[in-house]
Amino acid sequence: MTQLLGGYTGRMLWVDLTNRSTHIDEIGEAYVKKWLGGSGFAVDIVSKMVPTHADPLGPDNILGFFTGPLTGTVVPSSGRHCVAGKSPLTNIWGEASIGGSWGRALKYAGYDSVIVIGQASEPVYIWINDDEIEIRPAGELWGMDTYEIEGAIRSLTHPKAQVLSIGPAGERLSRIAGIFSDGYEGRTAARCGLGAIAGAKKLKAIAVYGAKTLNYVEKDKLLKSIREVIPNILTNSKGLADLGTAGLVIPCEKIGDFPVKNWKEGSWEEGAMKINGVVLKDKYLIKQFHCPGCPIGCGRTISIKNGKYPNVYGGGPEYETLGLFGGSCMIDDLETICYANELCNRYGIDTIEVGNLIAFCMEAYEKGIITKDDTEGREIRWGDSEIFLNLVKEIGEGSGLGLILNQGFPGVIRRFGNRAKEIGIFTKGLSFPAHDPRASNSLAVGYATSNRGACHCDSFSYKFAGNKVMSQLLGIDRPIDRFEKKGQGILAAKAQNLMAIFDSVAMCKFTIFGGSVTPKLIAEWLTYTTGLEWSVEELLQCGERIFNMKRLYNIKCGIDRNDDSLPQRIIKEPRGNGGAAENLPPLELMLEEYYEYRGWDQQGVPRKDKLASLGIYSNDN
Repeated sequence: MTQLLGGYTGRMLWVDLTNRSTHIDEIGEAYVKKWLGGSGFAVDIVSKMVPTHADPLGPDNILGFFTGPLTGTVVPSSGRHCVAGKSPLTNIWGEASIGGSWGRALKYAGYDSVIVIGQASEPVYIWINDDEIEIRPAGELWGMDTYEIEGAIRSLTHPKAQVLSIGPAGERLSRIAGIFSDGYEGRTAARCGLGAIAGAKKLKAIAVYGAKTLNYVEKDKLLKSIREVIPNILTNSKGLADLGTAGLVIPCEKIGDFPVKNWKEGSWEEGAMKINGVVLKDKYLIKQFHCPGCPIGCGRTISIKNGKYPNVYGGGPEYETLGLFGGSCMIDDLETICYANELCNRYGIDTIEVGNLIAFCMEAYEKGIITKDDTEGREIRWGDSEIFLNLVKEIGEGSGLGLILNQGFPGVIRRFGNRAKEIGIFTKGLSFPAHDPRASNSLAVGYATSNRGACHCDSFSYKFAGNKVMSQLLGIDRPIDRFEKKGQGILAAKAQNLMAIFDSVAMCKFTIFGGSVTPKLIAEWLTYTTGLEWSVEELLQCGERIFNMKRLYNIKCGIDRNDDSLPQRIIKEPRGNGGAAENLPPLELMLEEYYEYRGWDQQGVPRKDKLASLGIYSNDN
């Protein structure tokens, strides 16, 4: 790569745990113009390296960490990176985005990506100290939780090392285990069970320290552009700065976008009033924290010193956790939710999966699908804090009913059968986040077609629905109401392409709120940073290419139109109350529109002419 190219380091680090060796590949301008970075690099590497028949917990899978060209730069919210591999939970494309400090540190050490291959015979951690890379024994670190590990590894490496790790759940190969960084602040690549890949590789952590600087081609122009947009970002994200994502609880409950009683009901106003962002701030907040490079600061550090549980300290529960622990399980005690959130962070497990799985258990027990024979004689009741916490601990520790639950819904369905499948709320094996598709039709088609399974971040389409400013970012002149039928498939597809760009450059999607950061701005920032000319059209085509490549990988894994589905509860059972009481998403109608717009056939397979127009050929997949 030319030395004049900014943003990128031009180097991919490969670490082979089987042979205990490393090597570096250089990447050039043609490569970055095609795959951009982050999520784009990830799909290229996974598609080439991981056979679709591979066991996700076997040595043929990779675990990759991919920064974007804007990671670590002065661009606002550029502290993110992508983690990817074949998902142990869903057995298809697996990806998670994470903020915090680690991705920036990797860039400063001189690497755009780290790809871990093979499997170690004993626990290890990787230490990257600028140009020095070591694979070190981690026997004494094995068993530590994600809060403990940071200090322990810093004592062995560098006091300013950034640490990415798995907790005990990942070590036990829980298929809902994530990968965590930033200690008690708990920045998380939670989804798709990627922590189990690390556990199978016996990789406890990757520590990084870097002292290099990034090159900018036109830094003065970049800084000027950033200064002009920062006031808009701060204005449009004020609610997130004040209350964090917990501030979404009341507005989402009001419009019917909140999970209630395992997604059966549409209103939980009284409960939402007890667990929302205002209450969290008034009772437990001690400070706001920012991911490095972020002007918003949506993170909450909380402390509960004299409560009914052991001292609770660290990153407070996000909206998804409040929705799924609270509304879906009917837990209206905020202290219980905060403690459960900390337990999950320490164990290293995905709170979205945990909340859905426990809500499922509560309904399954009520219906007789799960009995006292499965629960060691206990009753599982809605809203029971003690039972809820016991199940959280069993999932994290791999004991009791948790031995089944920690394998996620695919494992649960294998154990309890079709009756369980009828009340499990997931798509392609991945549980729903805490946004209900019955509150926004575009979200329904977005969940059904998301490459990693049910995911609101894959499209963010519900944020565009009915909003003129946001819709214009997608080239949609007339805002589409959330309950309309026509246009939702196109809205979801356009939003997915744009979100693929955010995940590849890599930036936080919160900066798009209110239309603050536009595709035009991203193209300008890339041009000023890298020195490569980027147009909006090139950028959007890149996002479309990345999304289609993930789809191709999934098709080879066996995915087809039948898997672009939603639970029957979501498309056939109106809730009868709340802000979206009667709406049922017309999924099949929207899928036809979506496939046609995408240039896919009616089985959901990208047509050859579409792939050719995106520059995807047989040697790419």
